[in-house]
Amino acid sequence: MTSSSSDKAAGRVLLPSTINPTRYDLKFTPHFENFTFTGESSIELTTTSNLHDSAANGEKCREITLHSKELCFASASYVVVKTNREESPEGAAFEAEEIRVNNKMHTVTFVFGDAIPAEASLVLTIKYTGFLNNEMAGFYRSKYTDIHGESKFMASTQFESLDARRAFPCWDEPARKAIFGVTLTVPKNLDAFSNMPELSNKTLPGGKLKEIRFLDTPVMSTYLVAFCVGEFDYVQAQTEHGVLVRVYTPPGKSESGLFALDCATKSLDAYDDFFGIPYPLPKLDMVAIPEFAMGAMENWGLVTYREVDLLIDPTKASSNQKQRVCTVVTHELAHQWFGNLVTMAWWDDLWLNEGFASWAENWAADVINPNWCMWDQFTTGHLASAMRLDALRSSHPIQVPIQHAEEVEEVFDAISYCKGGSVVKMIRAVLGMKAFQSGLGAYMKKHAYKNTETYDLWQAWQDSSGMPVQEMMASWTEQMGFPLVTVSEEKWEDDKVTLTLEQEWFLSDGSELSEEDKEKKWCIPILTCTVEGTQQDMIFMREKNSNDYGTSSLQRWMGETQCRTRCPDARQAHVGDDRSFVDGNPIENPPRSG
Repeated sequence: MTSSSSDKAAGRVLLPSTINPTRYDLKFTPHFENFTFTGESSIELTTTSNLHDSAANGEKCREITLHSKELCFASASYVVVKTNREESPEGAAFEAEEIRVNNKMHTVTFVFGDAIPAEASLVLTIKYTGFLNNEMAGFYRSKYTDIHGESKFMASTQFESLDARRAFPCWDEPARKAIFGVTLTVPKNLDAFSNMPELSNKTLPGGKLKEIRFLDTPVMSTYLVAFCVGEFDYVQAQTEHGVLVRVYTPPGKSESGLFALDCATKSLDAYDDFFGIPYPLPKLDMVAIPEFAMGAMENWGLVTYREVDLLIDPTKASSNQKQRVCTVVTHELAHQWFGNLVTMAWWDDLWLNEGFASWAENWAADVINPNWCMWDQFTTGHLASAMRLDALRSSHPIQVPIQHAEEVEEVFDAISYCKGGSVVKMIRAVLGMKAFQSGLGAYMKKHAYKNTETYDLWQAWQDSSGMPVQEMMASWTEQMGFPLVTVSEEKWEDDKVTLTLEQEWFLSDGSELSEEDKEKKWCIPILTCTVEGTQQDMIFMREKNSNDYGTSSLQRWMGETQCRTRCPDARQAHVGDDRSFVDGNPIENPPRSG
């Protein structure tokens, strides 16, 4: 059932892979008086040896195509920095003769008079203008009322999934990672910040503007770039591991950021220890945005939030409000590793980001405040939401093939978040925390600053546990729905009970299954526990009907009057001996449920 990387990539609409960015130097000057901004991008590029192979009519490539949306271009040129070819000497400069904008495909193509050199390093410089829109996407404006009752504007960014192209021309695909250097020129009385700390801050001639240059980012995807311009107060603290954390609030509301600040510092330290990899950046800013389309956005080092999901008065807030702010914070900070440090190669693995973060938000919140009983709430929250949607014929698999990037907006739903989180919780129960955590750590170390597919994570967990993770998880992520497991037969003896189990696709509307529907099956882990709560063994149900397995030590399993069985879905188990089994084969160190 598992698809190969080449199969998954078939049909994707991508920019040519023969020209690749390695670094962007971005300069922005917002103009609040007419809601526009001027921009200048200098992009370091490398060209491949087969650059000219795909050119039309056997001609050499003279075009560079990038993603762009709602930008107006003034000029574009490139300089050859390094080349192994003689046709374009190092230092040669070339101006674009034609600029073609494709509004349907959201691209811009710069056409040059001479062939672009293959196997070369170039610097492409583009000058353009854009709009500070009011659509809460790209580089946009928000209106707010200050403490004196005056209406004012600030500017911030929201680039996920496909709106970095609204702020600067780029290769707006998650796998086209690069380094970003950001410079903002803003009114002197306003604050401005970006993913990284300030490198320099100087007042420009005339005294009305200042230019703020920020340190280079790590290698990362375009959708994680962020910057904000406006008036802010802030509160700050340092984690035990030495990371400076700030919560930026509207002026006069800094006290309302203290609760989120406490959650952030504690969860950063918890994730440091859990992943075995320190938080990669020198600072973390969290910013409350007056007009924001979603709950929050995990921009690396500069997380943006809807105000109600960041700012509360803990002396007046209800427990539900506190839990909401805490889990939004812990969700976004989980992404600083799972999504930012290691990123999905394409949008069809979005669930890798959101499903894991949905599990991690509850894990970290439980560490911060065990009294909230987050895992009990997970069952009635995430799991119930996932099952409601996934029990419909109109549901979709966790992994959805995406050809056009615009299709990703259709899978930001309870399947990616809630079912994804539930599947991660299930695999943690199957593997046990030790193998689960060590597999994650190995996955992070191996793929840091790179991109992955779902099977890379399955392989890491398979290596850490010795279990058939890829086989099991493919049935849960590559097909929609979930099974109903029933006991079709039970045989009682003096010292054991033998159960026969069957599985079929569960539909909440009770509609009759077709012959094809009846063939659907899952690789189901069966976990059982004794009346004392100790888990004895675990097996996998791979077929529609299980073979008969005897469950020994009936007294321990049943207690006096009842049988307690724990199965996220099922085959059967030998409970009560000293061994654990996977399909009849003994395994060492049986996983512990919890």
